[in-house]
Amino acid sequence: MLIRLGYDITFEIPSRVPIVALLHVHPSREKDLIEPDQLRIEPELNVDEYQDSFGNRCSRFVALEGAVRLWNSTLIRDSGEADAQNPGAREVPVDGLPTETLRYLLSSRYCEVDLLSNTAAELFGGLPTGWQRVQAICDWVNQKVTFGYSFARSTKTALNVYTERMGVCRDFQHLAITFCRCLNIPARYATGYLGDIGVPPPYTPMDFSAWFEA
Repeated sequence: MLIRLGYDITFEIPSRVPIVALLHVHPSREKDLIEPDQLRIEPELNVDEYQDSFGNRCSRFVALEGAVRLWNSTLIRDSGEADAQNPGAREVPVDGLPTETLRYLLSSRYCEVDLLSNTAAELFGGLPTGWQRVQAICDWVNQKVTFGYSFARSTKTALNVYTERMGVCRDFQHLAITFCRCLNIPARYATGYLGDIGVPPPYTPMDFSAWFEA
C-alpha cells in the first residue's frame, strides 16, 4: 500500500533561536520512499542535516523572529501488515547482550531506572521471562494509565506517570521503557506518524505519536 504522510507546523518565534528538527522518515525506511522526504521552511532558511547517535536524520537551522512554517508531504510504500508477533521470543542475559544495546538499559532524563527498579521487580519479576513479560508490562501500562491530552507536560517522567497514572502516548512509552530497563531488557523510544487509516469520517488532522521497542 502507499501512504501519504506529512506535517504542517507554524511557530511564532519571539526572537532568533537555533532549532534542531527531527521530522524525517528514519533512514531505515528511506528505500521505501516514493517521493523525496524534504523539510520545507517558510521563510526559506539555511538548513544543515546530520545523523545523530541514534541514527536519526536531523535538520539544524536558525529561526528568526516572526512566523516560521515547517512543512512536508511525501509518499511511502508499506506492506500494511501489523507488526510480527513472536510469543516465543526469549530474553538475552545481560552478559550476552550486544554491546550496542547496553545504552538502552540506562537511566535517562525521562526514564528513572534507579527509582523504579524495586517497583518493576515487584510487579513483573516473578513472571515468565521473554515476550510474555514485555507483554505484561504493555498490558499493565495500558490498563493502569489514563490517556488524555490535558495530562501532558514536557517535564513529566516515568516516575511521574507511575504515581499520577495519567499521560499521553509518550508518557505510556516512557513508563514501559523504564520497567523493561529495570528488568535488564533493552528498550528504546520511537516516534512516528499517527495516521488516519481505518479512522471513520469526519476526518481531523492527525498527529505524531510514540511507540517503544524492546
